[in-house]
Amino acid sequence: MRPKMEKNKQKYRTKDAVLDKIKKSMTTGDFKSAISLLTLELEQDPKNVENLYLLAVSQRYNRDFEKALGNIKSLLELDPDYSRGYQEKGHVFRAMGKFDLALESYHRATQLNSALVASLNAQIAILEDADQSHQARSLKAQLKYIEGLPKHLIAVIDLIAQGKLIKAEQICKAFLQKNPRNIEGIRLLAQIAMKLGVLDDAEFLLESAVDFAPSNSRARIDYIQVLRKRQNYSNALKHAKSLLNMEPENPQFQSVYAIEAMQSGEFEDALNVFDEILEKIPEDPVTLTSRGHALKTLGQREKSIDSYKRAIAKYPGHGEAHFSLSNLKLFKFSDEDIKLMEKQEQSDRISHMSKIYFNFALGKAYEDKNLFDRAFQYYERGNRQKKAQSRYVANDLTAEFKDQEKVFTEKFIESHADTGYDAPDPIFIVGLPRSGSTLLEQILASHSQVDGTMELPNILSLAQKLRRGEKLSAQNHYPGVLNEISPLTLKEYGETYIKDTRIHRGKAPFFIDKMPNNFRHIGLISLILPNAKIIDARRHPMACCFSGFKQLFAEGQEFTYGLEEVGTYYKDYVNLMDHWDRVLPNKVFRVQYENLVTNFDRIVEELLEFCGLDFEKSCVEFYKTDRSVRTPSSEQVRQPIYTSGIEQWKGFDKHLAPLKKSLGNVLDRYPIQD
Repeated sequence: MRPKMEKNKQKYRTKDAVLDKIKKSMTTGDFKSAISLLTLELEQDPKNVENLYLLAVSQRYNRDFEKALGNIKSLLELDPDYSRGYQEKGHVFRAMGKFDLALESYHRATQLNSALVASLNAQIAILEDADQSHQARSLKAQLKYIEGLPKHLIAVIDLIAQGKLIKAEQICKAFLQKNPRNIEGIRLLAQIAMKLGVLDDAEFLLESAVDFAPSNSRARIDYIQVLRKRQNYSNALKHAKSLLNMEPENPQFQSVYAIEAMQSGEFEDALNVFDEILEKIPEDPVTLTSRGHALKTLGQREKSIDSYKRAIAKYPGHGEAHFSLSNLKLFKFSDEDIKLMEKQEQSDRISHMSKIYFNFALGKAYEDKNLFDRAFQYYERGNRQKKAQSRYVANDLTAEFKDQEKVFTEKFIESHADTGYDAPDPIFIVGLPRSGSTLLEQILASHSQVDGTMELPNILSLAQKLRRGEKLSAQNHYPGVLNEISPLTLKEYGETYIKDTRIHRGKAPFFIDKMPNNFRHIGLISLILPNAKIIDARRHPMACCFSGFKQLFAEGQEFTYGLEEVGTYYKDYVNLMDHWDRVLPNKVFRVQYENLVTNFDRIVEELLEFCGLDFEKSCVEFYKTDRSVRTPSSEQVRQPIYTSGIEQWKGFDKHLAPLKKSLGNVLDRYPIQD
């Protein structure tokens, strides 16, 4: 081992020496030498983003503009959020005299990293040279804000943009120890917490910031966002009203309020405010798209389509509006629509996220035409682009699943037989996305004794809190930490869950939490809520996995952005559910989607019996239930039961070898026998 370690150290010393030589050449203006050295380095490691960036910079100074743009394109394909890549792209376009393209690139750079002062200054200079000083006012205000920050916080902003969250947290906490009431420091630490999923810490920090500085609109907007993520919609709406009261005619504040009104179910109010914004900013595509979402959730399909189409008419490159149409599962694109989307998808002037939207929308468009090869091409490209933004590592999650098995032994469970809060209220629906969980929720929520809610984040937030310990970015303490938690604390966790979820409920004695990823935490649920009911929504592995692969989720579910990854996740899910069945027998009721749609009445009766509910006809007529549904399956659950979706994946069969390989023997076991 020692000679190998020495060899690795020598390799890194050599690389550091080469990098020092490259930077020295650039500093002295010897860009040809830098280009030669970087070209040699990239032959050995063509995916090194930092070297691609340095090569593009050197090529710009050497006036090799086209080569510079080619290398920037390569690095942004590898890391779409590399803010300095967009800044360098702006520098190249500016040097070429292509000022409109330069402005777009600089704007994207500062969207990703607001600490890029060079991009702000460049935008201001270009606009003022074009006698557009009025458009530069907001940029000047942003520049003044950044330049007024302490240098430590500017460094934190830059580190967050680079994804270096541990270092950012260290610097930010050290700064706040000396400046405990600095609002911008608190905001940045909360931003780190949100990126790490530690939402309760983020909420506490931002609540403090708003208390310290009630008139600070940045802090209040951040607070509203974290309240929304925690699904505390009523409190988010209250603060959105406070924000709007500061400047009732401010379109940004109006938009924040309208979105929170929509989340709180006050759709008419939201729609009225969206219309007020559109009077100030006619046919604004972002507002029209949000308006379309509200109409869709209300079930007003034709009006939502009209709103999305108006957004597209105003700006054809607005990918979200095209994708939103495709997400209306019964909507079909025309040939003209498809040509427009393909043209926009090839444009270098749209954002990376818009390209993702277009690819998923085009996949759906071609699938509807039964052109499966073409559809798969776009689904695969969209997933690859989305995956480039992700730091998901399948092996990390596999290891955590194994840790659950190590902690939750039969002995451990026996020793905690009398723990937890005994409320019987929750009915958890778990599994994978696209497994039929929304259908099960709609069936149960049609019962007079059950409130339908949504995918509640509370269990995931608790697990994340236990995982991180005292530090936001500390090592993973979960689930091992459960060995150290007292029965009293476990009971308090259960009681807190019931209290915190009360806001989502009506007056029924039972309610549904359909966060699918809660299957990872069935052991934790059994400790804190021993009387909760748990339903596992299971679907054929090929159908479930490919359905997830072709669905662009709003957030989370990063395991779906690759066939191997989604197959591995499904296999790990089945293995973990096998473990829960062994150590918690009869705790979980499994509903296999194919059985549900072919033996509907019988399965519904068994489901209600498991939940301790009397049969009600409304449950088999679930499609008549008048409630808003926020998932991608919202249209399907407004229809009677159908079987046409069971084998949709088979049209793509020849492309799915990586999925089959990663699923392994799980394919042979389906349907899972209880």
